[in-house]
Amino acid sequence: MSTHSVSASTPASSVAEAPPASSADGAAPLSAVLQTAGRARVAADGIAPLPRAAKDAALLAVADALEARAAEAVAANAEDIARARAAGTSETVIDRLTLTPERIRAIAADVRHVAALPDPVGEVVRGSTLPNGIDLRQIRVPLGVVGIIYEARPNVTVDAAALCLKSGNAVLLRGSSSAYASNAALVEVVRDAVAGAGLPADSVQLVPGESRDSVRELMRARGLVDVLIPRGGASLIRTVVEESTVPVIETGTGNCHVYVDAETDLDMAVAILVNSKAQRPSVCNAAETLLVHRDTADAFLPRALDALAEAGVTVHGDERVRGYAEGSKATVLAATDEDWATEYLSYDIAAAVVDSLDDAVAHIRRWSSGHTEAIVTTSQSAARRFTRLVDSTTVAVNASTRFTDGGQFGFGAEIGISTQKLHARGPMGLPELTSTKYIVTGDGHTR
Repeated sequence: MSTHSVSASTPASSVAEAPPASSADGAAPLSAVLQTAGRARVAADGIAPLPRAAKDAALLAVADALEARAAEAVAANAEDIARARAAGTSETVIDRLTLTPERIRAIAADVRHVAALPDPVGEVVRGSTLPNGIDLRQIRVPLGVVGIIYEARPNVTVDAAALCLKSGNAVLLRGSSSAYASNAALVEVVRDAVAGAGLPADSVQLVPGESRDSVRELMRARGLVDVLIPRGGASLIRTVVEESTVPVIETGTGNCHVYVDAETDLDMAVAILVNSKAQRPSVCNAAETLLVHRDTADAFLPRALDALAEAGVTVHGDERVRGYAEGSKATVLAATDEDWATEYLSYDIAAAVVDSLDDAVAHIRRWSSGHTEAIVTTSQSAARRFTRLVDSTTVAVNASTRFTDGGQFGFGAEIGISTQKLHARGPMGLPELTSTKYIVTGDGHTR
């Protein structure tokens, strides 16, 4: 086996028994990334059958350790922040990178919350007694080894570890190099706590290396890694989806739309628009495009433009939207096709006037990333038609796009928001970190 290859046909058991430091023929040593993945495979086999009590005890130990050792994480984080500022990183990104004692306490509280959630492993998805007397059950089981590739948000390090442990998976964490010191410190705390609770420390590992080579190796570790979940911008997600030989759950970008219908409550529409765009613009469920029916444009757009201006939002409008800019407080720039396709993650929004609900749907079908779309309307028939025609993970009626979130949906937590259609779609909670297997129980049955 070469340095960089793990064959797609390599049985999991063959690497789980003993991940060697060198290849079977002794020609070349396995890379540090593949050795790490091999240890994760062994750990996954160890934690998969554990009862809920054991996993919950480990999570509670992790939460306690995070609070007790917060100073270590904050000190390491200061190194990352200093490097980021020296590199000219924007303050928005630095804010997402920053750890404080208060934020670490919040992360620890999230871990305790995950511990309190129901354990999905062993849940019977469906079952029946067949006509021949065989008992058939489909139950949830862990995915195995989950790789998470993510950008400069060290809180994801702990969130992902907690969710994977709760669902009986081992996790390989590959954050961005900009957060390497923070992630390394957090993983050390988590591993020590997990081991102290009696679980394999290698259930949680940081993928070694800060170069893109380590990411590529992780993406090609088929047979050792069961699934990859990328979390970040469009470029990161596209790279993982297109180059990985390991199966990928695609957590897509959020080019989300708010459509204001011909029949609408103007006050509600303004409130939903501003909340969708400006409550937290740097996240994937923030609105990036506003579509307004022509019949309500005269009444709605002057108010909407002023409200967006007060929230600090720049509008990239089509010709009809720009016609309402005169006398408005808003900054309205000319929109291009690039604007319709852009996930701004900033105080910017694209805007267009459409002639009908069907035209709004057509625009969404062309430009949406399939994340979240909202309609604001007082017409039940319009709401029904919009929800029937729009094919995104979430369609909101008279509600902000910001509600597309595992916590807001009552799932307790999420590993990401999947915009694909296989296995998992929308906010991914604990059940989405499992697969299933069938248990067939007979009494001497033969076929």
